[in-house]
Amino acid sequence: MAGVAETVDRQVRKGARTRTRRSHEPAYLRIANTLSDQIAAGVYRAGDQLPTEPQLRSQYGVSPMTVRRAITILLDRGLVTTTQGKGTFVRPLGMGEAVFRLQEITDLWTDDASVDVLLLEARIIPAGDEVASVLSLSAEDPIVYMRRLIHRHGEPLIYQMEHVVYDEHRPLVEAELQVTSLEGLLHSPQVDGLPGGRLTIRAVSLDATASQLLKVVEGSPAFCLESLFQDFDGQPLSWGRFLCRADQFQLTTHFGAALGQAMGAST
Repeated sequence: MAGVAETVDRQVRKGARTRTRRSHEPAYLRIANTLSDQIAAGVYRAGDQLPTEPQLRSQYGVSPMTVRRAITILLDRGLVTTTQGKGTFVRPLGMGEAVFRLQEITDLWTDDASVDVLLLEARIIPAGDEVASVLSLSAEDPIVYMRRLIHRHGEPLIYQMEHVVYDEHRPLVEAELQVTSLEGLLHSPQVDGLPGGRLTIRAVSLDATASQLLKVVEGSPAFCLESLFQDFDGQPLSWGRFLCRADQFQLTTHFGAALGQAMGAST
């Protein structure tokens, strides 16, 4: 047991040194990060109660509001639960609560000057049966159809197809023709000001056209990021797909507490 205790103590001291180097952190964030480190090091384990609000106030010399804000951060991170009249307790680790965000795919590429977007096609065509069923149109209704290929260091990474409800009062085509970067594509003018949408990630096998463009063997695996955006009346406005080469992308997330991990707080 002594060996375990010494290991935990070393880990806590290591985390404490990390936090000392981050002395610019506001008090509430410093408290939250210190408690996170202690949970990660095993000082507090699943079911253990954290120090009470008066104890934390006394230890850190802060106000009740500061302590409550720190506990709120731990709640947002999914590390603890609170029970009125009893206190704050460490939550058991749950893999089912891990969250994979879109930036896990895009963060590596958005600030890379070697990434460029090539517009393959942009024209107005009849919706057709498949697109019409998704966008709640008639097959003869016009849509704007666009295709792009995204490269990095000249290597094709993503093949994108987009179908947008045509509206002569929205200068969509002209705006889309100006998109030459992945950052611009991810902040496309077609979704500016919209209330929301739906994104789905699934595994697919690339067809002949996509395989040729992405320079892989036909039938190769890929991530398909499918988007559907709606207006304020709930009517579909655009439907698109990003076909991402499986050998170039991965999804990674963290769950539970990580010792010394820099974590921000929402405001």
